[in-house]
Amino acid sequence: MSLRGGDPAEIGGYPLEERLGSGGMGTVFLARTSSGRRIAIKLIHQHFAGDDEFRIRFRQEVAAARRVSGAFTAAVVDAAPEADQPWMATTYIEGPTLAQRITDQGPLNGPELRSLAIGLAEALRDIHRVGVVHRDLKPSNVVLSAEGPRVIDFGISRAVDQETLTMTGRVIGTPPFMSPEQLQAPRGVGPRSDVFSLGTLLVYAATGHGPFDADSPYITAYQVVHDEPSLGAVPDALRAVVEPCLDKEPEGRPSTDELLVLLRDLPADLGGPATGGPGAGRTRDMLTQHHLMTPETPPPTTPAPAVRTTPAAPDAGRTGTAIGGRLRRRWRPVLAAAVAVAAIGGGVAALTTSGADGNGDGTDGRGADAGRSAAAPGGTLPDGFEPWRTTVPGGREDIPDELRCVARDDALFCGGGGVIATRVNPADGSRVWTAKSPGVPAQGMHMVGATDDTVIGYRIADQDAPQGPPTEVVALDADSGEELWSTPSGAQSTAVTGRTRDAVVAGSAVVTVDASNSRFEARDAHSGEVAWTAPFPAGTQCAPVPEGPRLLAMCATDAEIDALDRRSPTLRTLALDSGELGRPITVEGPVVPVGDADGSLVLLSPSFEGVAHAGYDGLARVDPASGKVTYSRFDKVYDGTPGMADGTVHLSGQTGLVTAFDAATGEKKWERQTGVEGASGPAAGDGAVYFSSASGRVVALSPNDGRTLWSTDPRADGLAGELNASPRVTVSGRVLFVAAAKNTLFAIDARKPPRSS
Repeated sequence: MSLRGGDPAEIGGYPLEERLGSGGMGTVFLARTSSGRRIAIKLIHQHFAGDDEFRIRFRQEVAAARRVSGAFTAAVVDAAPEADQPWMATTYIEGPTLAQRITDQGPLNGPELRSLAIGLAEALRDIHRVGVVHRDLKPSNVVLSAEGPRVIDFGISRAVDQETLTMTGRVIGTPPFMSPEQLQAPRGVGPRSDVFSLGTLLVYAATGHGPFDADSPYITAYQVVHDEPSLGAVPDALRAVVEPCLDKEPEGRPSTDELLVLLRDLPADLGGPATGGPGAGRTRDMLTQHHLMTPETPPPTTPAPAVRTTPAAPDAGRTGTAIGGRLRRRWRPVLAAAVAVAAIGGGVAALTTSGADGNGDGTDGRGADAGRSAAAPGGTLPDGFEPWRTTVPGGREDIPDELRCVARDDALFCGGGGVIATRVNPADGSRVWTAKSPGVPAQGMHMVGATDDTVIGYRIADQDAPQGPPTEVVALDADSGEELWSTPSGAQSTAVTGRTRDAVVAGSAVVTVDASNSRFEARDAHSGEVAWTAPFPAGTQCAPVPEGPRLLAMCATDAEIDALDRRSPTLRTLALDSGELGRPITVEGPVVPVGDADGSLVLLSPSFEGVAHAGYDGLARVDPASGKVTYSRFDKVYDGTPGMADGTVHLSGQTGLVTAFDAATGEKKWERQTGVEGASGPAAGDGAVYFSSASGRVVALSPNDGRTLWSTDPRADGLAGELNASPRVTVSGRVLFVAAAKNTLFAIDARKPPRSS
């Protein structure tokens, strides 16, 4: 609909084109960035701007939306919760809402219904795994985009570990799609409330009406709490999944992990028996119509476009022609940790360990490995080795994540996902000791590294605990797991480098960023004794960047950090014995460090459409010794998760496409379509480069031409939608240690890999 009299001409510098919708709290407008990219801006009503309680709620909405921005939601582009009239801009998602689709065309058919069920379960899993409860899942908050369903509007969501803000005297939600506990005790609402809402939504999608519909919202609310759902028109196969979702008690409902298992074997038509076969109904690696598009698989038919991003609010008086003045704030450490999902290569950082930083995973897209020769890394197997699989319980078992590992001598050390670190016997997977982290796991924050006698990891504080540092670097004795020392950690590395790395192991020392994000600190890894401190250059924020045997400091100005625009970052050598900083080397930014090759640091150049990340269009190489910087441009923009292995840059696309580039020239070496989506960074072994997904699917590719050497089936119920995941594979001799979802670890013999079915 067109703009109305009194509507602003622009918000936050973004020219408005039309009004998309309205609701009780604000209005959503279609706008454009300076490059022409369309975005949706939610502008809060003026009369709410002076309500302190509402401002708190809106800040929570922005934080929640940022926290969950990913494959299944509308990513936050910009926001000004402190503006005179608060607003938030998100990516513009084309497609009708589920409510519009049902109104215009009636209930969904079998294949559409199955894809919706799986896609929404994956979406909730993505949302819950970062500790957010949506609390308002309903048909108008689901957009049916060409890429699959997207969940929008986090206006009443909350973090699992935060107290619910309930506006005085109001029940917030939509009764036909609310859970019983949300109507009775909203402060106790948890992730399984969203599962109940999903069940009601799937009934609505299948039949055109909800399971508790009544003429009055009061009667509807009563029936939600007390009556059995009306499921007579729901297909039998789907009903078997929906019924447990609608249990009156939260503990009687499946988790999103369990729900995906239930959905895995749904037949395509939802009316007949499952067809079986290796790909039938499989959701473990997002093998669904809207997520895996091979050249032989056309995309699903897109309904008539109607645009939606986040719900809006009714008309309000407006003045002036430009809204969006805001109070800029530097990222707080706890926020930077929460958005570590955007970090690149945030895995183990050890200058003494040769390894790769990057991502990828998969098969060749056909599941073919017959006749392929297995890669044969050198080295031997641990005494008594047999392939194994284990799960490491973390401090927050309700929000499992992933681990990352480093192998040293006769031990495997892993950390992340509610685990500071654990020591695992590489021969059989038995755990020697485990130190847990009590807080909500942050994607991208895994272990720091290990020395001969010490293991270094991150501890994220439980936000319900007494006040303390939100993130700490912790040293543990390698033999016993006893805590040796800890220090509060800064959390600005993502803002500076685009990757989560606030601490690195350098020889027998650990270099960290202090809690105030003002200096580097070097400690003896075992004793914790401070060897030196090095203040950041005036007016800058810095992060450590390993480069071969050296350590560099990458810095950006405070103004660039505040504006989230690293136009001209600088690199300096950081002396390991004294902390002395070398002369600055300015790089045309923004750039993201991905590894080292032939004595030079290799960085990728991101490409943007407006303010949205579109991929990478080239690379830069910095020689710290000479200060020389050289640039190479790719032939086009390539999207994917970046990483390096054996001097080659790899980009692993969300759809399983892996592209390799020469780190010296930027020329494309090869491209291979695999069947593994959401691949993490690469890891190299003799004769192969390995990629793996959150589901535990592993592929070995030839480093020369990308030829598939072998691939495996999934080993865990993992979400394959994570972007920029650091390498999940650790290579030790001929053994591959692989991390997967839910703190799963497994080991395979690279010479005798399990064959893909």
